Amino acid sequence: MAIQSIRLFGDPVLRTPAAPVVDFDKELRKLVKDLTDTMMDAPGAGLAAPQIGVGLRVFTYYVDEQLGHLINPDLDLSSDLDEEGEEGCLSFPGLSFPTPRAIRAVAKGFDLHGEPVTLEGTDLMARCFQHETDHLDGILFIDRMDPKQRKLAMKAVREAEWSGLAAPVIKVSPHVTGGRAI
Repeated sequence: MAIQSIRLFGDPVLRTPAAPVVDFDKELRKLVKDLTDTMMDAPGAGLAAPQIGVGLRVFTYYVDEQLGHLINPDLDLSSDLDEEGEEGCLSFPGLSFPTPRAIRAVAKGFDLHGEPVTLEGTDLMARCFQHETDHLDGILFIDRMDPKQRKLAMKAVREAEWSGLAAPVIKVSPHVTGGRAI
């Protein structure tokens, strides 16, 4: 297993848009395995590459017994919103808040071999696709909340046991981007 440290809110990599994957190679397969192992160990419903310090457009998911990944995702969202859905994030451990999301999402991207993939999801799966794709764009779920809910969320973040901890030691990424968005 290759479990990686998950970056917490406040780490700049979480606010940096990720670069598209251009090489579908052994390093990409290792990244997807690292993401999957880390997500399953946490445990979480999804994990995006920036959350382990890699600035590439890749995420993994595990929702309703479906395990998978998507590379260079592009979303098509329904106009119907689930205003009351609770959402958490591995970069905000132990916290969850109502976050509006589209009820249905179609995610298009690629698999490990560069083959086109189209995934459709509703409810929790749609929420996961949106949450993880947001991570790839440098957007966090608190950014999707209304101002009143965001204020409550930020108060909870400041009071969280993990808030204000020293940033993790940054290791040089073996991936082409060196862990940084290009």
